Amino acid sequence: MKGSCKVRWAAAGLAFLVCALPSVAQEANPEPVSAQQASQPASAPAAAPLRVTLQDALDRARKNSVQFQAALTTAALARQDRTQARNALLPTVTYNNSAIYTQGIPLGTERFIGAPVIFIANNAVHEYLSQADVHQVFDAAAVANFRRMGAAAAVAKAQAEIASRGLVVTIVQNYYAISAAQLKLETSKRLAEEGDRFLKVTQELENGGEIAHSDVIKAELQSRDRQRQLREAQLGYLNARLNLAVLIFPDFNDNFEVAEDLHQPVPLPTLAEVQQRAARDNPDLRAALAAVQQAGHDVFGARAGYFPALSIDYFYGIDASHFAVNTGIPGGGRVSNLGSSIVASLNIPVWNWGTTQSRVKQAGLRREQAQRELSFAQRKLLAEIQSLYAEAETALNELEGLQRSAQLAEESQKLITLRYRNGESTVLEVVDAQTTFATANAAYQDGAVRYRVALANLQTLTGVLTTP
Repeated sequence: MKGSCKVRWAAAGLAFLVCALPSVAQEANPEPVSAQQASQPASAPAAAPLRVTLQDALDRARKNSVQFQAALTTAALARQDRTQARNALLPTVTYNNSAIYTQGIPLGTERFIGAPVIFIANNAVHEYLSQADVHQVFDAAAVANFRRMGAAAAVAKAQAEIASRGLVVTIVQNYYAISAAQLKLETSKRLAEEGDRFLKVTQELENGGEIAHSDVIKAELQSRDRQRQLREAQLGYLNARLNLAVLIFPDFNDNFEVAEDLHQPVPLPTLAEVQQRAARDNPDLRAALAAVQQAGHDVFGARAGYFPALSIDYFYGIDASHFAVNTGIPGGGRVSNLGSSIVASLNIPVWNWGTTQSRVKQAGLRREQAQRELSFAQRKLLAEIQSLYAEAETALNELEGLQRSAQLAEESQKLITLRYRNGESTVLEVVDAQTTFATANAAYQDGAVRYRVALANLQTLTGVLTTP
């Protein structure tokens, strides 16, 4: 009897040890820690996510966008070209220093030749020049080039404005895509939980003999489908965040959150306001106008090849046989080497095989093409005003209906689920209600993003971004 008791006590102790082993092993071998967690202090709290508003995102994107910065660089280069063309019209001052060493005439031959040097261009065997030169050119082509560079700078400035407004559309679309993806993710989580609960309800009703097994199968299929949609929503939310992070941060940073203002009411300006602002501030129209002006200056510059060009040089300094201000002469006197001279040159074009005439024709063809592009830009602006405003107006009008549809679908889904528990509806009606709610909610979020993007597209015409 004592032996059997000992055996039972031993068995009980062994069972206790077996039950306790998993917990002991879990305490002895905790969950593995990643390398990043191991490198951080145990007490260091996680950094709070950076809250980014739409204006913050736009400011960051303008600093970090390669395409936009390239447009700004092009505009800055055009301004420097205009400065250089302007400076070409102004006098220049240089200081020239040179020394000319010439082979002298052999001794005893001076009386036959009558000059101390061989080369005609030289005044002495050793000639030193140290003179300041004020140079001025009067050329119609230089004036035309200055005006052309001014028009080119205006074109580049307008192109930079076009790039800026295009960047706004991209940022608005990516910014509000995050808000829409986040709301879709929350809806997917609710539907996944609802699908799991509905599966449990069908299993309980089947155990009670109230429904057929086919309802359980349909509920399980619906639950699995909702889990798949949840994973897709998580992926969409992640991709939306990454797309914006690449645009607004100079380095990789996904620890941020956007302001929840997707569904805040934003007024739509009137069509008259849009037309007035577009006529005054449209960058495409300004670029086309500046291009026509630039082409006109090209024509004038090409015709300047028919005109004479005048250049004037004023020299002051020394041009003597000694590198000195004064030169001694026989008898003990001194002569000043300082002096001035003026050289004027008038170059008259006579014949260049029709090159100037060809350049004038080329410039005229470019001007005609620029005028055609200006006319097209004007027609395109009128069409875009009508199209983009109609798009924004349609998106705004549909947004209220989409919101109401999402609310009705959610309410219908709840009511049909309750009716199913009471045996008043079928499983197909429950599944259809859940699908309708998911579709209506996604359409509502997409409709809100569509309206925001439509407003941003209007901004490309007017230059004013409508924000809440």
